[in-house]
Amino acid sequence: MPRRPKTPDVTEPLFSEGSAADAPLAARMRPRTLEKFMGQPHLVGDEGALTRVVKPGHLPSMVLWGPPGSGKTTLARLLADRAGGTWRQLSAVTSGVADVRSLVAEAKALRSAGGRTVAFIDELHRFNKSQQDALLPHVEDGTIALIGATTENPYYEINSPLLSRMRVYRLEPLDTDALGAIVDRALADPDRGLKGSANLTDAGRGALLDLAGGDARQALNVLESAAVTAAGSPIGAEEVAEAAQQRLLAYDRVGDQHYEAASAFIKSMRGNDPDAALYWLASMIAAGEDPTFVARRIVIAASEDVGNADPRALQVAVAAMQATEMIGLPEAQYALAQAAAYVASAPKSNRAGAAYFAALAEVEENGRQPVPLHLRPSAHRRLAREHGYGKGYLYPHDYDDADVDQQYLPDSLAGRIFYEPSEEGLELKIGERLQRLRRLRLERRRAKDQP
Repeated sequence: MPRRPKTPDVTEPLFSEGSAADAPLAARMRPRTLEKFMGQPHLVGDEGALTRVVKPGHLPSMVLWGPPGSGKTTLARLLADRAGGTWRQLSAVTSGVADVRSLVAEAKALRSAGGRTVAFIDELHRFNKSQQDALLPHVEDGTIALIGATTENPYYEINSPLLSRMRVYRLEPLDTDALGAIVDRALADPDRGLKGSANLTDAGRGALLDLAGGDARQALNVLESAAVTAAGSPIGAEEVAEAAQQRLLAYDRVGDQHYEAASAFIKSMRGNDPDAALYWLASMIAAGEDPTFVARRIVIAASEDVGNADPRALQVAVAAMQATEMIGLPEAQYALAQAAAYVASAPKSNRAGAAYFAALAEVEENGRQPVPLHLRPSAHRRLAREHGYGKGYLYPHDYDDADVDQQYLPDSLAGRIFYEPSEEGLELKIGERLQRLRRLRLERRRAKDQP
């Protein structure tokens, strides 16, 4: 006989976790009211998106998307408390479909008793499709109010049917004002803050806020470790640096940080800013990015953004990619830096790529037109004799400038221009040559037409 699900205790305290005296400082310092929550004013300020939506008795299902230490779990708890829901928490790393079913059974029992369950799932993007599908009908019918927390882009990582029934709210890394207020509160709170007297110098405070990188959890963990190291002495920059060891780079090679850094790198090269390009290059390499991935981005930029304005950029980029594949890190950093700086500094033109896609659009819209007979191969004598393949073809090298007035496009597209060179770098000369050849062809055509 199947075991009857346990009816949940609706009086379970929402903030029971992290209250123990031996809990980490970051856990002890979680705010217990929404008014004490620091940061994210666009969500929880006076006119914040969540302030306007979440009311007593009402809490929509949502995804809280943001970097580590930005307050996702804490905010979820505070929203559940404001709405009056009963908190249940799962971790997508350790929970499966059976855990979801058990949670839903408890939620149904609570709902029949007049209550409502707020189900918080940390790292929601790690749930597979079947696990997410198990949540779907219960989110849709209101059995649970689902709050999912994720560091990854939910539009890529969460199933569309589930995501369509949830609202997405983006949390940003905490600024120095919010981080500073959190640190000051931990220093001043006699009950939950640092044990004993702790004095953070101005230099130590500045180093701590800088090393935290917008991560409140990181800031409090480093502060707690630095206080132990200082042993009652003032906590300065040296104690903070020793506690932190090094900056924790916020970077995930398959997550948002990966794509955001790559995007910033590419756009810096496109925007003629070698300094920014080198910075983003260094940030990716320092965080452990695959150097061949970076090299491929440089090759793409050399072709897409520099193009024929400086064809040497593609040569430099390809050479850097080959060097990276041959020698690897750390020596490959020189080749990558050289190529990134060259591409970022080179004149820019996307005209070749734009011309290609214009031609592709023509093909997709109207299909591929027949090749003119004089351009078809004439190697087979019977084809040449019976069908005119190759007949009338004019060999350009037999004429001045290695050019002759001859149609190469299909009849329906005769005279169409796809490629219009820019006035940047070598492409300026390419454009001037094409214009000169077109002008000479027109003059020859007119001379031929005159009696």
